[in-house]
Amino acid sequence: MNDFDLAKLALSSIISHKQRSLLTSLGLIIGIAAVVILTSIGRGIHHFVLAEFTQFGTHLIAIYPGKTTTFGLSGATISTVRPLSINDVISLQSLEQVEAVMPLIQGNARIEAEKKQRRANVFGVSTAMPSIWQIKVRAGRFLPDDSLENPRAFAVLGSKMQSELFGASSSLGQRIRIGTDRFRVIGVMESKGELLGFDLDDSVYIPTGKAMELFDRQGLMEVDVLYNSEANSELIQESIKRRLIARHGSEDFTIITQNQMVEKMNSVLSVLTMAVGALGGISLLVGSVGILTIMTIAVSERVAEIGLLRAIGAERAVIFKLFLGEALLLSLAGGLGGVVLGVILVKLAAAFIPSLPVQLAWSYIGSAFLIALLIGIAAGVLPAIKAARLNPLEALRAE
Repeated sequence: MNDFDLAKLALSSIISHKQRSLLTSLGLIIGIAAVVILTSIGRGIHHFVLAEFTQFGTHLIAIYPGKTTTFGLSGATISTVRPLSINDVISLQSLEQVEAVMPLIQGNARIEAEKKQRRANVFGVSTAMPSIWQIKVRAGRFLPDDSLENPRAFAVLGSKMQSELFGASSSLGQRIRIGTDRFRVIGVMESKGELLGFDLDDSVYIPTGKAMELFDRQGLMEVDVLYNSEANSELIQESIKRRLIARHGSEDFTIITQNQMVEKMNSVLSVLTMAVGALGGISLLVGSVGILTIMTIAVSERVAEIGLLRAIGAERAVIFKLFLGEALLLSLAGGLGGVVLGVILVKLAAAFIPSLPVQLAWSYIGSAFLIALLIGIAAGVLPAIKAARLNPLEALRAE
């Protein structure tokens, strides 16, 4: 009996026991589908978060005030509180390969216009914000070039803030109240979306100096530096470090490059995707137990068939291949069914729940399918060995 005949015989045996075969494959179908869905969600979140981090480009360096140094003793830390200042920003603008520097203050305040009011994010920024955050002005203009040294009561509205406060009317030249201060609207930004929970469209942008007064802050929350795409980020980082140490007298600040943030986030999210894939893989183990159980029962039920095959000259290797082939076909059917079901469910989720970030992770799907085949082989080995070892005379006597 050649391998083709064995495959036909194994397939006919599976088809003749449709219900049993379906129940056997069901565990693998569910397991593979779970892997497909979970890894697709994990990969979708992975790409969503990375896109959030890189939507402003990858040639950015963020500087934060304060630096903590430990001495190896529990609780023995020294923390400096010297703030970053507007003068630091002006000094960093003169560095080579630096294209723009933006001071940042962020807070939440009540915004009033005529009879309408709402609470929203207020960002204290400079004229460099459109180039650093890659946001375009839709109407009017952005903050003037002298907003660092001479902050005036100008405000620029996000697209959603414009529609909420003024509707279809133009807001340019109109007066709004932010907290207790009055500002004149000079521009409206194009839609940008959200960044890690902050709706940039439902925000107001004012000069940093005015934001420091509004929120009673003595220093900047953050300084963003945009450098030339062809420059070496490490050299730029060292230049910034030397300049600020020269101004502050010590390294009382923290510098983080966009690449460092992306690399760390990428590694964390990769582990997350692997973890959810492993969680779905538990269902594959359940499916392997199902194949092992059903194939063991099948050997007990088909003792006479095994005896007949042995009596007409089938060797033990043929019996072994027959039962192992059945297990492999069952796992193949379960794997294919699971992949199809999982892909369909992911596509439906993407269509009906657009806010859920999903992306098919084909590498994990392929790995899960191969694991399903290996599980089928592993689960079918013991029953196949048991079938091959049956004595043909005793097997025929069982008829």
